[in-house]
Order: sequence, then C-alpha cells, then structure tokens
Amino acid sequence: MIHFSVILPAAGRSTRFGGGELKKVFVPLLGQPVWLHSAKRFAARPDVNEVVMVISADDEPYFRGQFADVCQEIGIRYVLGGETRTDSIANGIDALENPGDFIAIHDAARPGIDDAMIDEVFSTAAATGAAILALSVPGTLKRSAADGTIQETVPREGIWEAQTPQVFRRSVILEAYEKFRHEPATDDASLVERLGHPVHLVPGGLRNLKITTKADLEVAERLLADEV
Repeated sequence: MIHFSVILPAAGRSTRFGGGELKKVFVPLLGQPVWLHSAKRFAARPDVNEVVMVISADDEPYFRGQFADVCQEIGIRYVLGGETRTDSIANGIDALENPGDFIAIHDAARPGIDDAMIDEVFSTAAATGAAILALSVPGTLKRSAADGTIQETVPREGIWEAQTPQVFRRSVILEAYEKFRHEPATDDASLVERLGHPVHLVPGGLRNLKITTKADLEVAERLLADEV
C-alpha cells in the first residue's frame, strides 16, 4: 500500500474572518472545531501514516489546553508555524517522524473534504507524482483597472480555482521546498510548477470550500449538516 503523510496548516491570522476571540479554524462547526473535521477524516485512513497540524506559536497555549486529549485520541501531532505560509509548511515537513511515499497538504480551514475526493486526488498523485483538487471556474471573469472599472474580460477556458489536498511525491515536494521555499507562493503546487514538474488537476467539490469569512462558516454548516 502507498502511504501518505498529511500536513494541516492552521497558522494563519484569520484577518478576514471578522474578529472575535477565536480564529476560524477553532470556531465550532456542527459541534466540533473547524480543523477537527478534516483531521479526523485523514487520521482514520489506513493509507495515512501520520497527520501533523501546524499552528501559530501564539495559539499553542490555547491549542494544547483545549485539544491535547483529542489529538492523542486520534493520533495527530502539532508543530509551530513560521513567519510565512511556506515556512509553516516546511516546519510541518521537517516534523514528520514516519514520512509516507507522498505528502499531502490540506488547509485546516477546509472541513468539507470527503473520502471520495481524497481517494481521487491520492490515486492521481500516486500515478503521476503530483495532483491537486480544483474547481473549474464557471462564471465570466473580469480584470479590473485601478479605478474599479472593467479592464478586460478574461477567457475562462482552462481556468481552475485551486483547492486542497495538494499531494506530491515526497522527493518532489522536498526538492521544491529546498529550491523555492523563500520565494512568494500562495500554494504548494506553485512551487512544484517551478520545478517544471506537471501537476494534475482533479475535480474537487463545492463542499470543500475554504472558510475565510463568517458567511463561509454558515455555508459549511448547511453543506455538512447531513453528516450529523
């Protein structure tokens, strides 16, 4: 069996979530914190060797106090993040104790991932070396000018919105981070693309949305309500 290690980045500042005492990954969603939905799903899979959560140093006292028991129960560990997203992911990679053949990186703020999507992106990565979940963009795209007017209409053919998990052969993601860790990137596929390694797109789903605002949380509650 091919084995996967999973890193769940959760060290962001949640600046767009709209204030409050808790960051978005810690707010309750249908009876459990947002991050725990995906953590449990990955931790329960027989093809997943280990799950590592990456949190901010500022959140460690709260996280340890609130979630130490559940982390032990489901068998996941946490590590502290860095200054940037890539620093945080690199810390997660470095913390792996039993690395699998592949490393999967999944936003802790995407609680709606399901086994069917994981199965598909895992199998595609296993066959090709690199794969991510993504959604084809259905709407008409506009590029704006500085004054807020339309500058141009952007053709939507072949345009996808990246999701996670993003899954890579361990040697590939290690090389990408060794070479490009300190260059700006909004996702891990961007670093692998810079190697010239093809990254395959696997259709994701609307339920795999990333919670960014409180409105997103309300949508997630409706999408996941049938599982409760």
